[in-house]
Amino acid sequence: MGTTVFNNNLKTLGLLHVSQQQTDAINGPAYKEYIKILYLPAGYKIKVDFTCYETKQPTLFFISPNQYLELQAAGRESGYFIFYNRDFYCIQIHDQEVACDGLLFNNIRNMPKVELSEVENAFLSGVFQEMIQEFNLNDSSLEEMVRTYLKQLLIRATRSWKRQHLNDDVTDQQSDLEFFRKFTRLVEEHYKSKHTVADYADFLCMAPKTITHKFNRLRLPQPNEVIKNRIILEAKRLLAHTSLTAKEIAYNLGYDDPAYFSRLFITKTGESPSSFRASFLGTTPLKEIAEVYI
Repeated sequence: MGTTVFNNNLKTLGLLHVSQQQTDAINGPAYKEYIKILYLPAGYKIKVDFTCYETKQPTLFFISPNQYLELQAAGRESGYFIFYNRDFYCIQIHDQEVACDGLLFNNIRNMPKVELSEVENAFLSGVFQEMIQEFNLNDSSLEEMVRTYLKQLLIRATRSWKRQHLNDDVTDQQSDLEFFRKFTRLVEEHYKSKHTVADYADFLCMAPKTITHKFNRLRLPQPNEVIKNRIILEAKRLLAHTSLTAKEIAYNLGYDDPAYFSRLFITKTGESPSSFRASFLGTTPLKEIAEVYI
C-alpha cells in the first residue's frame, strides 16, 4: 500500500505503511503540519522531541504538529502512519477527551505513547484493515466511515493511556480528570504569554491555591512546574531546530528580560541555552549575545 489520502474541503487524512523505505519521508517536512499517529510493532526506534523510545511490543505514538519526530530504525514488521489535520478531526467540531488536544496529545506527563495488549492490538489491527478497505472502496461515505474508525482508535487508546499513565485516584474521579485535561489545554494555548499559576487561575475562575491542592490530590507535578516545563520544552525545540538566538527565543516565549529567561533555563536544565544548543548539534559552544546578561 502506498500513501492513501482523503482530501476534501480543507479536510485531510492519510494512511500509509511504515517500513525502512518510508523513513526519510516520515522524517521530512511533508507531514510536519499534521497531527500524527504511528502504530509501530516491536523493534522500532523513534525519537519524539528529545526522548528516544524503542518498541518492545506493538505501540501507538501520538504526535502534535509542534513536536519533532524522527523514525530512527524500523523493525521487521511494517507499521501504520496516520496523518490528519484539525479540519478533519478536532475538539472544536468533534469530541473533547479523544480530540486532537485531549489526553493523548500535549499531556502533562509529556508521554506520547500507548503500549498495546494482545487484545488491543488485535482490535486496532482490524481498525487499520477496515480503513484500508474504505479507501479502496472510495465510496461517497468514505469521510464519515474513516472518521468513525479514527474515533474508535482514539477512544481505545485514551482508555489505555489512562490506565498506563494515571493512577486510579485520577481515573476514578471524572471531574478531576476533566480539570487535568482543561489545565493542560490552557497551558498549551497560552504558555507563551501566561507564565504563572495565577494567570491560569483567572481562566479557570478559581484561586491559585485551589489549583495547587487539586494537583496535590492527583499526585501530579506542581502546576507551576507544568507551566515552566512547557516553556522550557519549547525553548529546547527552538534552540535545536532554529537559528534564533537565546535573546530572540526569550522574546518569542514572552520574556522581556532575556537574562531572567536564561537563568530559568539554567535552573531547569543545568546548562545555558548556548551550551544546550552546542550539545544537541555536537559543536563547540559559542557565547551568545543574549547570555551576556547572565
